Amino acid sequence: MTSAANDPNGMSQRKFVLATDLDGTFLGGSDEERRRLYSWIEDNRATVGLIFVTGRDPKFIGDLCRERGVPWPDYAVGDVGTTIATVSPETGVAPIEELEQEISARWGNAGERVRARLDGHPGLTLQPTDFRYRVSYDIDSESFDAAAWDIVLEMGFQPLISDNRFFDVLPDGVSKGPSLRRLVEYLSIQPERVLCAGDTLNDLSMLECGLPAVAVGNSERELVRRVADLEHLHMAKAHGAAGILEAIRAFDMHELPEGY
Repeated sequence: MTSAANDPNGMSQRKFVLATDLDGTFLGGSDEERRRLYSWIEDNRATVGLIFVTGRDPKFIGDLCRERGVPWPDYAVGDVGTTIATVSPETGVAPIEELEQEISARWGNAGERVRARLDGHPGLTLQPTDFRYRVSYDIDSESFDAAAWDIVLEMGFQPLISDNRFFDVLPDGVSKGPSLRRLVEYLSIQPERVLCAGDTLNDLSMLECGLPAVAVGNSERELVRRVADLEHLHMAKAHGAAGILEAIRAFDMHELPEGY
């Protein structure tokens, strides 16, 4: 396929692409800080591309943009990297089958098997959403038995704990970072034009994947420790949306109005 066929939104021609986590990052900061970032994006759509890279599912992304005035992204890497999709107000979130084939193959309809193996495991409460290529739990940190980690590895899957609140079971080798890199390559976007932004451990693979990156000021302490030595990463002082703007300035990735 030609890059034009892969990229009907023209992302490869945008000067700057923001690839951002949602909770605590794009949705973090004060109302005014979010308004400032969102307005700047909408005013510069010709030169700014937007990719949501999130643990949230497609329905959440669509509802968020329709109901809360959040800018529609051009693409989404959702479900902690197990969904790779185009996004628009007209079609909602539409998975890109070509990019999801390997994810599907690695998962192999394992949801029922994983749920059965972890049923009743101390400290895990199954999340009600029926995800396609992952199983996710809420953690009770007081009663959680870390043996769940080894159980998942023995099954041939990838465990992920973030914010000491969530336990995800993912296909081996699949997470936010690898899926974002595949999307960037698929769309023929120059890697140095992409800024990754996150705040918790489920963003670690994205912040480590070699693209310019920012850990916003309200980041989880363990994430800050893990990314402290990354030369391509800006450790922001400002929280959430303001931290993203801080990193755009620090890397000089796009012009910003005075005072942003």
